[in-house]
Amino acid sequence: MYKLILLEDTVKIPPKLFGKPLNEAALEVLKEDFEGRVLEGIGLVVSVLGAEVSEEGYLTFGDAGSYHQARFTALVFSPVNQEVVEGEVVLVENIGITVRLGAVDGFIHRSQVFPSKEVIYDRDQGVVIAESGKRIIRRGDVVRARVTGVTYDVQRGQLRVRLTMRQPYLGKLEHIKELIEKQKKGEKDAS
Repeated sequence: MYKLILLEDTVKIPPKLFGKPLNEAALEVLKEDFEGRVLEGIGLVVSVLGAEVSEEGYLTFGDAGSYHQARFTALVFSPVNQEVVEGEVVLVENIGITVRLGAVDGFIHRSQVFPSKEVIYDRDQGVVIAESGKRIIRRGDVVRARVTGVTYDVQRGQLRVRLTMRQPYLGKLEHIKELIEKQKKGEKDAS
């Protein structure tokens, strides 16, 4: 889920930016420092959108930059457990599939791809096959999955997202549409 978050930090304005308006200089520094960074408990900072900077700053001995208190708004990707997400399959391997969720990739272990246990991985073709060839997922397919876990690795700057597609109405979008059509057809026949 994407969120707008208000953050506070002390920003160092280097001398090369002294000619710019303070808010512009601070925004430039904040973008450089925060965009693409993982903040534990918050998520992945996608973009810094705006900043309000205190005009009163301070200097430190031996440092040419000025330091200012700043409040800024950031667009953050923060997946939540049990959230349903959609993304494109970017990698199919024997261990599972990787799905691009926008700002980050999520991983679906091979045991969580299909409800059935009979799953075949064909690495040469880059596909996952289930139900005797009736269900196939390949690179480029769009799938719907549920978030089962989120791990923050701040030191490496990574956000890891675990997913599942074993529950009803999860999986390749084409398979979900087929299931819905069968149910609608069954309700009409029962009426």
